[in-house]
Amino acid sequence: MAGRHLCSRRYREFDALYSRLKRDFPDFNFPKMPGKKLFHLSEQQLDARRRGLEQFLEKVCAVRVIGECELMQEFLAAPDMENDNDSSEVELKVLLPDRSICVVTIRRHDNADLVFEAIVSKLQMSDNAAQCYYLFETVEYNFERKLQPTEVPHNIYIQNYSTATATCIALRKWLFTLSRETMLNSDELAVNFLFWQAVDDVNRGQIKTEDKLYELKSLQEAGKKKEYLKICRHLDGYGEVTFPHCPCDSRKDGHVIAIVSMESFRLQACKTDGVPESQVIEFQWKDIKTYDIEEEGMSFTFEYNRPGKKPRVVQILTPYYVYMKDCFDRIYDERDWEQDTGTCKNNRNIRYYKMTFHITYSCVCKSFLSSLALP
Repeated sequence: MAGRHLCSRRYREFDALYSRLKRDFPDFNFPKMPGKKLFHLSEQQLDARRRGLEQFLEKVCAVRVIGECELMQEFLAAPDMENDNDSSEVELKVLLPDRSICVVTIRRHDNADLVFEAIVSKLQMSDNAAQCYYLFETVEYNFERKLQPTEVPHNIYIQNYSTATATCIALRKWLFTLSRETMLNSDELAVNFLFWQAVDDVNRGQIKTEDKLYELKSLQEAGKKKEYLKICRHLDGYGEVTFPHCPCDSRKDGHVIAIVSMESFRLQACKTDGVPESQVIEFQWKDIKTYDIEEEGMSFTFEYNRPGKKPRVVQILTPYYVYMKDCFDRIYDERDWEQDTGTCKNNRNIRYYKMTFHITYSCVCKSFLSSLALP
């Protein structure tokens, strides 16, 4: 049965549903329901029973004829929609970088900024640390996208609920500048979060450990977090955002992998299944002239300067085009933090320049090397 459902039911209602379903579908081998205990249950026991009931519903509703029957549809319908208003409180689980879960009580329709403030308050994060983090959604294996301030995390949580994971909402580092990151070395909570996110990035191959893997494992086992981070910060992949492979108008055969770092913006050629190839084109931030998104085409477009030639435009067709623009915005903001004058300050204004040209995928399809690998 497609879609996600949010409803509030007592155990006796589940029990009644179970009895009626067995009567209406006598040939189906129903999974066992969690048992009813007569004594007071702890919060942990209640949560375990809730998960058991959710798993029961998922298994039963996986059978289309049962999931779409009138009895099941009535059970899944929210019984008190008029009380489902902006002021109703809910609990939201957020995955922290150290893999622990933070549960915050929020209003159902609180946006990402308000939820982030609630998490910062509950964790007692310092102002400096809070400026380096934000909320993300886990959307693909090894990839998280930053939430927009106006998005509603609870809605995203419900839409993507799965018993396989506690939550799809995560608190992650939102920072590219190493010098600003090292200023958090005296902040115990920040160092702990930075350390565990680095461990996670090493384990999933985002950080290229080269010949440092054994040393990193030893430091991890010894709990030497600052020493672990010191090594990671000199390795390829640290502090970078690598987007899932996607089409690009300058890549006729195959896709590209877009990589954002404080040093540059890179496009790595890859096959349509994401297998990397050897060609990598690097764009220096000072050479990026303009950038913007196209909502209708779900694409990110940037224009870069070429010495002695006209600027060239590149269009990247990615469902994460908004997050890609956020990364560009953040890079130029952080470059402003580092430098008070010069090219970085001037380049910051490109965020407010609205591109007026439009590009079609077919008219500029040229080979990856001939269109991008230019001086």
